[in-house]
Amino acid sequence: MTVTVLYIAGLGRSGSTLLERILARVPGYVPVGEVVFLWERGLRDNELCGCGVRFRQCPFWTRVGEEAFGGWEALDVDQVLALRHRVDRHRYVAALLAPRLWPAFHRELRRYAALLERLYLAIGKVSGAEVVVDSSKEPSYAFLLRHVRGVRLRVVHLVRRSHGVAFSVSKKVERPEAVGAKAYMATRPPAGTALEWLVDNTVLDLLPAVGTPALRLRYESLVSSPREQVAAVLGHAGRPATGLALDRIDHGSVELATDHTVSGNPLRFRNGRVELRVDDAWRRGMARRDRLAVTAITWPLLLRYGYRRSDPPC
Repeated sequence: MTVTVLYIAGLGRSGSTLLERILARVPGYVPVGEVVFLWERGLRDNELCGCGVRFRQCPFWTRVGEEAFGGWEALDVDQVLALRHRVDRHRYVAALLAPRLWPAFHRELRRYAALLERLYLAIGKVSGAEVVVDSSKEPSYAFLLRHVRGVRLRVVHLVRRSHGVAFSVSKKVERPEAVGAKAYMATRPPAGTALEWLVDNTVLDLLPAVGTPALRLRYESLVSSPREQVAAVLGHAGRPATGLALDRIDHGSVELATDHTVSGNPLRFRNGRVELRVDDAWRRGMARRDRLAVTAITWPLLLRYGYRRSDPPC
């Protein structure tokens, strides 16, 4: 038994939650948010699911836990998290490319991959969907998923202009799913984000070279021509678009409904019609020194991905 996992990879604040929620409107696709954080933010911290109910009380995730493990209580969350951190780090990408060269690492990887296989197969069975959309984004997790036997992996490498990402990451944004004390999404100075943007995207560009089907998609293209871009993503996932599949996607907006997603941008809690437009606030709000620093750090990939200094405001 296998399930197709459409993995959205890239940097945070690049539109992954928007893409995932658009795909959720297509029959046969189920969005699950950032599965990489399910163990800590879902099981351990019991944060809010996208449906507005806490993870352990959500009927969908309760059924998934029962199907995968006989109930979430069968897992020792601390042990699972420790196992994950022993195999899923940026520093382990080389090991994930050739794990048999490190026998101890390979044994741990097989243990964690077996857990993920049970999890993704259960999501597919409980939802009845043919494609599970995972917006975890992390590059190392994309390489890890290549080793999950029951997963047919398809990657969407989502890219947003580095200046837009850097400006967005520098802003303080509350995480509404956190229960109790207020929590905020991670912030970082623009230069630090620019370096991460360069490194993560360079690593993700390796995926096709190692045999993993990956489709590069620009956030700006998604927002400006959503039907065409979503059609390309559906074809990449192996379920080509039909008129019915795209009828909820307009060129200027999309109708969103409730989804069972774990972690992600606050957009995952919005329902109803959402306007699609490029967020180009960085053009007006980003300090000149920060803009120059981001350009200096990321210009090689900006050119590779088709971004030009003279691009007009979107």
